[in-house]
Amino acid sequence: MSNESTPAIESIIVSLKQEKVIAYPTEAVFGLGCDPDSETAVHQLLDLKQRPWEKGLILIADTYEQLKDYIDDAQLTEDQKQAMFATWPGPVTWVIPAKATTPKWLTGRFDTLAVRVTDHALVKKLCRHYGKPLVSTSANLSGFEPCRTTEEVIAQFNDRVPVLDGNVGGRQNPSEIRDAKTGELYRKG
Repeated sequence: MSNESTPAIESIIVSLKQEKVIAYPTEAVFGLGCDPDSETAVHQLLDLKQRPWEKGLILIADTYEQLKDYIDDAQLTEDQKQAMFATWPGPVTWVIPAKATTPKWLTGRFDTLAVRVTDHALVKKLCRHYGKPLVSTSANLSGFEPCRTTEEVIAQFNDRVPVLDGNVGGRQNPSEIRDAKTGELYRKG
C-alpha cells in the first residue's frame, strides 16, 4: 500500500485539526470520530450521539505505539499483553488501565480505556497520516441503526459531519470488547 495521502484523507485531517467530528468506515459499521485530545471535539461528538460522557469511549489506532500515551500497560503481565497482541490488528477492542493523565472525557467514570488496533486499511492510513489514534463510536443517532454506507451517514447526519468515503469491512457485528486484565468478555463480536 502506498504511503501517499489522498485528497480525501487530507480533507478529513484538516477537519480533525479544526476540532470537528468526522465519520469514517470501520470493520463493520461507520464510526464517528475526533481528536481524542480535543475536549471540544469529544463533547461535540457526545452531543451529536446523545451519549453520556460517563460511558467512556473507544480509541482506534494504526499501531499499538499510538495508544501508549493513553494506557498504562505496565499494569498488564506479559501473558495479558500477548493475548491482546494475538488479536491485533483486528476487530477486538481491549479495556486497559488508563494513565492517570488520560482525560476523563475519554475514560468516562472508569480508570480504564477501551482501545483497538484496527486492520481496516483506510482507518490505518488515516491514523498514520494524522499521527495519533481517533475516538471511535458507531455512526448513528440515538435510536437509529449504525450506518454502513456513506449515504446512510449523510441521511442521518445531513451535512453535520464530514465523511471519509469508503467501504466498511465485511464484519456483521461491532468489535468484540474484552478486559485485558481478566479476559472477561464485555461485548461479543
